[in-house]
Amino acid sequence: MNESMIVGRLFPVKVPPGAGPKNNSTPVANDNKSFKQMLQEQVLTLSNHAAKRLEQRGIELGAEQMAKITSAVDKAAAKGAKESLILMQDMALIVNVTNRTVVTAMDKQSMKDNVFTQIDSAVII
Repeated sequence: MNESMIVGRLFPVKVPPGAGPKNNSTPVANDNKSFKQMLQEQVLTLSNHAAKRLEQRGIELGAEQMAKITSAVDKAAAKGAKESLILMQDMALIVNVTNRTVVTAMDKQSMKDNVFTQIDSAVII
């Protein structure tokens, strides 16, 4: 398994140009959100189960793939999704959008003849 895949590792989201502070003044709290809440909104984690499935199925996620998954989670969150199926190339991921956690992962062979339950949305990337 890729060395960058560590259970519970946080994957930072790239900040779009112009989204950072506009000047050198002290940043002001955004909508009274705590630092922890803001941090959780910007990262994606892997559950122990997902990390185990990725390893068992020989799935390696690079930085580019994680960026695409993070973007898909952002889109699902914007639509109010809670549990989302993310289909990407030859793999499927179930993501808890609220907690920004990949719950499980499967390869093309594992997806075959499978029924996905307890999801409220799907994002195809």
